[in-house]
Amino acid sequence: MAILRSKEIWDMEVDEIQEKLVELRTELSKNVSKSAAAGVNENPGKIRELRRTIARVLTILNEKQKEN
Repeated sequence: MAILRSKEIWDMEVDEIQEKLVELRTELSKNVSKSAAAGVNENPGKIRELRRTIARVLTILNEKQKEN
C-alpha cells in the first residue's frame, strides 16, 4: 500500500489524501517499532519508501491547499 504515484495523489480529493496520510503514518510507525523491537528489519527499504511517500503526499497536499 505504500507506493502512491504523484498522478494518483493529484487525482484524489483533499479528504482522501488526508486519510491516506494517516494510513501511511500508522504503517510507518508499525514498521519502525517492529524493527526497533526485533533489531533486524525484514524489509529495510519499506521504511524508506514510506517516508518518501509521506513526503510526496504532504507536498501535493500543500500545493492543493494553496490553489484553493
